[in-house]
Amino acid sequence: MGAPAVALRLLVAIGAAALVACGDDGEPAPAEAERAAAEEQPEPPRPSDVRLFKRSRPMMGTIFQITVAGEPEDRAEPAVRAALDEIARLEDVLSEWRPDSEISRINAAAGEDPVRVGQDTLAVVKAGLDVSRWSEGAFDLSWAALRGLYDFRPGHGAVPPREELRRRLPLIDWREIQLDEEAQTVFLKRDGMAIGTGGIAKGYALDRAAAILEEAGMRSFMLFGGGQVQVHGMRGDRPWRVGIQHPRRPDYFAFLEATEGTISTSGDYEHFFIDEAGKRWHHILDPRTGMPVEGTLSVTVVAPSGVTGDALSTACFVLGPERCMQMMQRVPGGPTAIVVDGEFRLITTPGGMERLRFNMPLEDGVLPH
Repeated sequence: MGAPAVALRLLVAIGAAALVACGDDGEPAPAEAERAAAEEQPEPPRPSDVRLFKRSRPMMGTIFQITVAGEPEDRAEPAVRAALDEIARLEDVLSEWRPDSEISRINAAAGEDPVRVGQDTLAVVKAGLDVSRWSEGAFDLSWAALRGLYDFRPGHGAVPPREELRRRLPLIDWREIQLDEEAQTVFLKRDGMAIGTGGIAKGYALDRAAAILEEAGMRSFMLFGGGQVQVHGMRGDRPWRVGIQHPRRPDYFAFLEATEGTISTSGDYEHFFIDEAGKRWHHILDPRTGMPVEGTLSVTVVAPSGVTGDALSTACFVLGPERCMQMMQRVPGGPTAIVVDGEFRLITTPGGMERLRFNMPLEDGVLPH
């Protein structure tokens, strides 16, 4: 039997929620990121159906969308505008693609000097180092030493020579990122190191945007950006519903209901190409090998905060199901992980299966494929 109709079916687009390695030293184009925009598929109207106010804006190489429920437009509009403006401000601070951002200044000073930064950069780097520690390096902000080696654009697929990968891999080591909270500095200890925030900054931006909406008195809202959804409150008389994409079909195999927290998905089906031998090359790289991860198709993480949920979904993808489940036991806040492995088996942390409402049948825990 299928689940009830999904009122908000969100295309959980994966590229921006993971380690992105673009081939042209440029941010993913907004036109390409349009696929990441949330699509509303409402249920048939009911007399008690809640009023929704929705706005979107292209930022951070994707589309951010905010939906507020149950508020008149004259209250919702300024709150949503302020939240989107905050995301735009954070892009200026946290994007390694902006030459004058704090992240770019840190990278330019690698091996030379610590760089004094603001509270936003400190918070993102600290959260990234926490996830690196929990995952034993499966998530690593310093992955950006590999930037430019791969090209995943359709029709332009390119793979780096092994010797170039070997040359750059020693520059990836989260333990060489020195964070001094008292002095408010970040220092990359080795020349040639670089940090990239593609797997964590969007989650932090959602946290900050949600805080602004709450401060403005918004009681129920949903934010979407780059493969990640953040919710607060109820959508009228029920929780918000978020669909989880089947990794090989244009369908949602299940959806989650939530009234608080973040839902982040990482998968191998955005930003990929298949070579002449039939091998799939995708953008989620193992920072220890520099190669696309094998044996995992998608990971969805439900967590209290966006900044950690964003990074945890990438870490779990790299670790694979068994080690992901072990890591999640060490993570504060009791996050949930939902993993689809290379054989389409569904593996979750304790209680995760009970949170899912399935749109297609499973056979012995395996998705149809």
